[in-house]
Amino acid sequence: MSAAPAPAARRIGDPDHPALLRGAERGDLDGIMRIERDSFPRDAWSERAMAADLDSEYTGYLVIAGEDGTVLGYGGVLAPERSGDADIQTIAVADAARGRGWGRLLVSELMALAAGRGARELFLEVREDNPVAQGLYRSLGFEQIAVRPGYYQPEGVDALVMRARLAAPARSGTPVAPLGPPRNEGIGDPDDRDDTSDTDDSTGAA
Repeated sequence: MSAAPAPAARRIGDPDHPALLRGAERGDLDGIMRIERDSFPRDAWSERAMAADLDSEYTGYLVIAGEDGTVLGYGGVLAPERSGDADIQTIAVADAARGRGWGRLLVSELMALAAGRGARELFLEVREDNPVAQGLYRSLGFEQIAVRPGYYQPEGVDALVMRARLAAPARSGTPVAPLGPPRNEGIGDPDDRDDTSDTDDSTGAA
């Protein structure tokens, strides 16, 4: 099975950090895995698992690439057509590219992608010891709904399960607004401390 079409590519960034946001391709696998292993040294996805997810018709993957094609960030969502709900699989930004708001952008675009496939609820998991990522998600409309004790191994860190309710689909490239006001835990502007790299886990939840 082949992956579903991704949103149209578009330029992002600023003159000092130009980049392209586009759908992930199989040729991006090496770059994605480099960031995956750097970001999650203890529980990175295997290359085989990542390749299978990229190829699945039920997922949507995005990358942020530099002008030379280097992958600087990526994110994926499991969103079968018309299933009603979706899950962020993984999301990470390279160390050198953090602090530019690209983690927020990737989450917003994954929300739009999921809504476009008919999802009305979007779920993710985040480490209990990553308040920066939690604040980012809350600012985009996610709320905590459960805890999975000892979910992240081998450290035994709890996972917070979060959910966002999605509005009707927006046109490609436009973030989908959550239903209800966003909740921010007061960590300041998440873009100033952008670090969503610790939201992944070995089983595929973001």
